Amino acid sequence: MFAATPLNRRSYRNQNVARAVFFLMTVALVIPVLIIVGTLVVRGGPALSWEFLFTAPRDNMTAGGILPALVGTIWLVVVALLASVPVGVAAALYLSEYAPDNLLTRTINLAIINLAGVPSIVHALFGVGAFVYFFRFGASILAASLTLAVMTLPVVIVATRESLQAVPQAFREACWNMGATRWQTIRKVVLPNSISGILTGVILEVSRTAGETAPIMFTGATAFVAFLPESVFDQTMAMSYHLYYIATQATDVSEQLTFGVALVLIAIVLAMNAVSIGFRVYLRGLKKW
Repeated sequence: MFAATPLNRRSYRNQNVARAVFFLMTVALVIPVLIIVGTLVVRGGPALSWEFLFTAPRDNMTAGGILPALVGTIWLVVVALLASVPVGVAAALYLSEYAPDNLLTRTINLAIINLAGVPSIVHALFGVGAFVYFFRFGASILAASLTLAVMTLPVVIVATRESLQAVPQAFREACWNMGATRWQTIRKVVLPNSISGILTGVILEVSRTAGETAPIMFTGATAFVAFLPESVFDQTMAMSYHLYYIATQATDVSEQLTFGVALVLIAIVLAMNAVSIGFRVYLRGLKKW
């Protein structure tokens, strides 16, 4: 047995202090989330019922359910994902695997990072000008989803690029030495080993897409429709805009109903994230390195 020296004791004490600080910081992050979710469950849980989930609002939003807003949110998320993920992954592949390291590439990377910081209301005005009027999609699911896709595109690009760059360079060189082309290397080696990181970007996009209000209130969301959307050219209700409307514009809406809408919106985001995280963990377990 070795006797503990003052230096060892000090190092051990510092390690315990650091561990305690990190634990407290983690708790400080978790507690607000638990408070928010707990508040929504307590105050909005009694509003949940089959009628609430599967019927349309009625009586000036004071009764009925949220089915059109629920379906509309799913439409917006799915169409935005279909528009942004292929473009974002392709852009990240080019920047990571093909683009030379020069001033133009660095400028593009800087522009992508800056685009992620643009306020959502600016994206909303861009969506109105580009998709509603210029491309003449009108106020519709398509215009709103494309606006959301543009807004979340930097998240997908950055997450995908970092995941691609995390794949060891030795993997690429081994493929090239065996005669594989660059595209074969990307398709067979790089992409399969970076899919979990790509899904991280998708998770972040889903969370932001489902919860955004400003980009859709000018481009496709409406306060009330009694029917479900049948195509991407229809207007739709959305959970985030519906929550904003009943909380600020509608009259005589019960607090329980408002918190019920917020609870369902949080549940949608958490459910989508849980599915994506589970799939990502499964794919990460398949890695051989």
